[in-house]
Amino acid sequence: MNKSRKVGKYEVGRMVGEGTFGKVKFARNCETGESVAMKILAKSTILKHRMVDQIKREISIMKIVRHPNIVRLHEVLAGRAKIFIILEFVTGGELFDKIVHRGKLPENESRKYFQQLVDAVAHCHSKGVYHRDLKPENLLLDAYGNLKVSDFGLSALPLQGDGLLRTTCGTPNYVAPEVLGDQGYDGAAADIWSCGVILYVLMAGYLPFDETNLYTLYSKITAAEFSCPYWFSPEANKLIHKILDPNPKTRIRIDGIRNDPWFKKNYAPVKYREDEEVSLDDVRAVFEDIEDQYIAERSEIKDGGPLLMNAFEMITLSQGLNLSALFDRRQDYVNRQTRFVSRKPAQVIISNVEAVAESMSLKVHTRNYKTRLEGISANRTGQFAVVLEVYEVAPSLFMVDVRKAAGDTLEYHKFYKNFCAKLEDIIWNPIEGTG
Repeated sequence: MNKSRKVGKYEVGRMVGEGTFGKVKFARNCETGESVAMKILAKSTILKHRMVDQIKREISIMKIVRHPNIVRLHEVLAGRAKIFIILEFVTGGELFDKIVHRGKLPENESRKYFQQLVDAVAHCHSKGVYHRDLKPENLLLDAYGNLKVSDFGLSALPLQGDGLLRTTCGTPNYVAPEVLGDQGYDGAAADIWSCGVILYVLMAGYLPFDETNLYTLYSKITAAEFSCPYWFSPEANKLIHKILDPNPKTRIRIDGIRNDPWFKKNYAPVKYREDEEVSLDDVRAVFEDIEDQYIAERSEIKDGGPLLMNAFEMITLSQGLNLSALFDRRQDYVNRQTRFVSRKPAQVIISNVEAVAESMSLKVHTRNYKTRLEGISANRTGQFAVVLEVYEVAPSLFMVDVRKAAGDTLEYHKFYKNFCAKLEDIIWNPIEGTG
């Protein structure tokens, strides 16, 4: 008899799926008997595509974003060459298998799934997390028929053959018109649009925008050119038109959907513990060794532009939001790591950063859109150092990640405030003028 393979306390079984990043296998927790899904990523692939930071962030956020309608990430383990992500195993298959078998779902049933989808998306948005790739393959059902959004985050990592991330990701039929354009966009509004397309498909059994020619498809999406079938109730028809509004500024928001009479019918929000403590020790441990490899590999990479970050719009394009506190409960990351957003070209950002640093008598080292600033600490007792890295989060939209590399935290905080004041011209604040 073959000896079954084990990874930590998990007995690994059959393969249940395969994606760009690796395989998904069925596994069993030998201590509890619980079934889990094990996503296996090759470290070499992550290194090759320069995605260590991004995947670390996304795994951290997936652990933190805990909701009954989102597939749970239990823990992360590492082998010599692989990373193992342990996820909740969802047994009910894809929601859209139901549509394939039944053609379309009754309005009441469609509404129940839509309510659960909106609850999951609202929870993630409250944490500053945007999926950007909501589509049928990401909606699973558990044994009790409840909806589970799968891979909130890792699913939004579609690598093309050239190893580049695409900001316009996902199945075009489900993507909001502004995502198809080349401007920065609001992740929350884009997710809401995708939810609207999903609701339409549940009730109609077919897509609102479906053309074999991509140009025609994009034109119809951009103009929101669709009509609801006769069997939709007037209330459902009205809500779908508010969601599939091609203008993201006037498109209905989550609170608007939740206050809609059609949505509220038989609505029972799921109860869950919001204050659950989540440890990220396993994530840190797994990525410590790979980051050393990453730094070695990174220094050999030729300059080709800033890294593209598809971290499912982790930031809400506002300076105020800082998710780094969520990444490390033990260290005081709030005071150590900071970020700002700019709409200036990456090269302009770097030039400004260098000029300001030099005016502050700091030494500057720049390579591949990563800049290290060094000086003597204010009390002259040691070195003060800061690292800034530019990431592209959407077309013409860049996030600059700033972190303290050496020196006193309070001094770093003062420095950051002073530094940002001098960079005022390049920092973009979308909520300017709103107080």
